Amino acid sequence: MKASRSALLLVLACGLVAAAPTGRAQVPAPRGAFDKDVQPILDQICSNCHYEGLASGGLDLAPYADAGSLVARREEWEKILDRLRAGEMPPAGEERPSDAQLAALVDYVQGEFDRVDRSTTPDPGRVMTHRLNRAEYANTVRDLLGVDFRAADEFPADDSGYGFDNIGDVLTVSPALMQKYLTAAEGIAARAVGGDPLPKPGIFTRRDRVRRVGDDAIELRDILNYDADYLVKVALTGHRGAEDRPVTLVISVDGTPVKTVSVPVQISAVNKQGGGTQRDLEEVTVFLTGNEHRFRAEFVNDEDLKKIPLKSRTDANQNIYAEFVEVAGPFPPAQPHAIQKKALLCNPATSRACVDRILTTLARRAYRRPVTRAEVTQLMRTFDKARTAKYGPAQGLQFAITAMLVSPKFLFRIERDPPPNTIAPITDVELASRLSYFLWSSMPDEELLRLGETNRLHLPAVIDAQVKRMIADPKSAAFSDNFAGQWLETRSLDAVRRDATRFPEWNADLREAMRTETRLFFEAVVRDNRPVSDFIDAKYTFLNDRLAKHYGMAGVEGPEFRRVALTTDERSGVFTQASVLTVSSYPTRTSVVLRGKYLLDNVLNAPPPPPPPDVPALDETAVGVERSLRAQMGLAERSQSLCDILFSTPVPHKKPLLP
Repeated sequence: MKASRSALLLVLACGLVAAAPTGRAQVPAPRGAFDKDVQPILDQICSNCHYEGLASGGLDLAPYADAGSLVARREEWEKILDRLRAGEMPPAGEERPSDAQLAALVDYVQGEFDRVDRSTTPDPGRVMTHRLNRAEYANTVRDLLGVDFRAADEFPADDSGYGFDNIGDVLTVSPALMQKYLTAAEGIAARAVGGDPLPKPGIFTRRDRVRRVGDDAIELRDILNYDADYLVKVALTGHRGAEDRPVTLVISVDGTPVKTVSVPVQISAVNKQGGGTQRDLEEVTVFLTGNEHRFRAEFVNDEDLKKIPLKSRTDANQNIYAEFVEVAGPFPPAQPHAIQKKALLCNPATSRACVDRILTTLARRAYRRPVTRAEVTQLMRTFDKARTAKYGPAQGLQFAITAMLVSPKFLFRIERDPPPNTIAPITDVELASRLSYFLWSSMPDEELLRLGETNRLHLPAVIDAQVKRMIADPKSAAFSDNFAGQWLETRSLDAVRRDATRFPEWNADLREAMRTETRLFFEAVVRDNRPVSDFIDAKYTFLNDRLAKHYGMAGVEGPEFRRVALTTDERSGVFTQASVLTVSSYPTRTSVVLRGKYLLDNVLNAPPPPPPPDVPALDETAVGVERSLRAQMGLAERSQSLCDILFSTPVPHKKPLLP
């Protein structure tokens, strides 16, 4: 699939036409060909099952007996066409038209659909005003002001429609949510401008939150409340033999190393005498934003660790290891505030013109379009009122930014309707927002917005280049997190609870590794412009040592994920990955029924009918007792095939095949 084609598909997915109140013109189909290619099959074959008295499957063909039904009942005809193409109708054992007759019917009906589409102007309907969902809000605040905001902690979960939480017509606003928006905006504005003082620093993390990950690493997750400098302390304890080599300690925050140091394994900085339990302390100061952060201390490239038995690796007399992590702060930043640089283009205390410049620049990006002088004047009034009330310039600017963040122009993506009774393309500025929120779940950047403002974004070569650029940008990870996470339902991994007795290896590390594998795989398919068939049969995936061990695959060492070739038939594509298999199973066992429904719902868009009322539940006490469920399913499948071959009839399914 060519890159230009994928770009075009993405643009089509965003939609290129604006809403309009006009309807689709009704263009009748010609009667002659219908009488020749369609009517005979309906009368002679289909009517055997689909007539008023029987109407198998709820389908009565009486309303479909004329050419006009191809337009008036197009949606139903498209379903009929899908069944015919799939060979599902007529069913096995019933009279069938010849292949030539069936091909003529399908070609005629599809040709009529194409003719109607070419001869009419489609009505796209009205475009709903689209509220930013939690992910879009957090990402937009990050890109606008540089503030990391935990929207998932502060706002209620967004309503979902059709399996996704970014559908405009279900994203409502309540008074309670509006109050949360106001509270959040005040805090975000204060962080952006830096007008609020920091509290007295202290050590605030608890050691019992530290957990050991892997053989030679510990990790701490904690939430920081302020944008400031923090002191990260790692305590080391123990020692090894004098002949062992020094170890390399890496302290990282959110996966980024902030200090790497060589640590002696025999004599520490605290105890110079050697022998007994030795301790050392490594420290590093880093600027961190108010958000959840992951602190990790890990020994890397430690060849001597292999000589120490697994059960002795936390014995201070046989090994040196990281004991705990502490975080202290907040401290005033040693360097100019990184977040303030994003908003403060100049010093607001110097002049009113500086404030005007800041608000004009921010409003254009926050509203995702050119702003009028009247809109900037309204924000300046807020600043002036704060100054009249004896607030300083920085605090006055905070009030103005707060007003900007609670404006509907920021909280909603608004597209203007064309004049009544007309249909018109959306503007290039609106297209910029559609594209950025589709691929980045965030606002357009400066390049995309500028192309929209100059009405060049819709040009095929320009939009093709922009899609390639946006997919290559790290912000496109949001597409995997939000779209793929909801399409494949891997977001629900956090809610999975496994039976600890049956699955003792299940833990947070394994769950996160499962999620990461699927995210990286989806990103690779999109970024590398791979064919859609890779979702089904790709012979590669992304693993670290924890997930490779779970799969029983050798040769993958270390916590870092890397691309791994698959050489067996056991795994291929996304639907054999542990994350997908987990969310399509019961907590205690796998389920072919749940997995089949998952594929019908999420992949084939063909939800199954409700289960029949007279099928008894599976006896859970018998599952996997005499043999595994996989073996039981294999035995049932072989029995089915044997009956089909010997007797040319399927096994009767009055009772469940499995106990």
